[in-house]
Amino acid sequence: MLAFLVRRLVITIPTIFFVSVLIFGLQQLLPGNPAVVLAGEEQDPAVIAYITHKYHLDKPLPVRYVLWIGDALHGDLGESIRTRQPVSELVLQKLPVTLELGALAFLIALLIGVPAGIVSAVKSGTAVDYGANLFALWGISTPNFWLGIMLILLISVELHWLPASGYVPPGDDLAQNLKTMIMPAFVLGNAVAAVIMRHTRSAMMQVLGADYVRTARAKGLTERAVVLRHSLRNALIPVITLGALEFGQLLSGAVLTEQIFTIPGFGKLIVDAVFNRDFAVVQGVVLVTATLYIFLNICADVAYFLANPRLRS
Repeated sequence: MLAFLVRRLVITIPTIFFVSVLIFGLQQLLPGNPAVVLAGEEQDPAVIAYITHKYHLDKPLPVRYVLWIGDALHGDLGESIRTRQPVSELVLQKLPVTLELGALAFLIALLIGVPAGIVSAVKSGTAVDYGANLFALWGISTPNFWLGIMLILLISVELHWLPASGYVPPGDDLAQNLKTMIMPAFVLGNAVAAVIMRHTRSAMMQVLGADYVRTARAKGLTERAVVLRHSLRNALIPVITLGALEFGQLLSGAVLTEQIFTIPGFGKLIVDAVFNRDFAVVQGVVLVTATLYIFLNICADVAYFLANPRLRS
C-alpha cells in the first residue's frame, strides 16, 4: 500500500508542473492588457508603466512563469490586480463555498443514483428499468443552466418555496444555508446521479450473474441479502472510483451553477476574474482546482486499492 501511494505521489509532481505551465501559458492568450484596464479611462502612460512594472508584465514570459511558480510553491499565489487582495485569501474564502456545494450535490447524486441503479438491475427488462434508464438519459442530456432557470421559475417565483439566489454561511444560519444551497446542489448533482445510476446498474448486472450469487441463492438466502450483502459490495468497487472522479468534476463544473444562483464560490470568482483580466486570480484558482482534481484522482486509486482485495494481495 505504501509503495503504491508513493508511486502515485511521484507521478503527480510532473503532472502538476505540466498543468501549471498550461495554466500560465494559456492565460497569456486572453485578449487585452490588464495594465490598460486598471489604468482607467484616462489611461495615463505613467500609470500604465507603473502597473506593468509592479506586476512584472514587462518581463519575458519564462521569467514571469518562474517568478509565479516560485511564489506559488511558498503558498503565495500573487495579488489580485483588481482588489489588491492576496489570491490565497480569496481562495480560502471561496473554496469552502464550492466544496459545500460539491459535497451536497454529490450526496444528492449518491442518494438518487445508487438506489436507482440497484433497482434497475434487479428489475431488468421491466417498466421500472426503462423508467430508470429514461431518468438517466434525461439527467445526462439536460443542461445545468436550463434546469437551474426552470427550477428558479417554478420553485422560487411560482411556488415561493425556496430563495432564488444568494448564499448564507452555515455558521450564520444553517437552515437558511440549506434553503439557498438545495436547488443549486440538485442542479449540479442531477447529471452525476445519472452517470452513477448507469455505472451502478452495469456493475450490478455483471455481479448478479456471477457464480457466487447463484450459490448464495441456492443456499436459501433471501433476495434482499443476496442483493445487498453479496452483490452490492462487489458492484460498488468501480462506482467508488467513479465517485471520486465525479466529485472533482462537480468542483470544476460549478461555474455556470454558481453564476445562475449567485453563489460566491470558485466559479463566480474565476468568471469575474476573466472579465476583469485579473491574471493572478485566474491562475491561482485554476491551479488550486487542478491540484484538487489530481488529489481526488489519487483518492480514487487508493479507494479502489482498498476496496479490491485482489489488488491488496
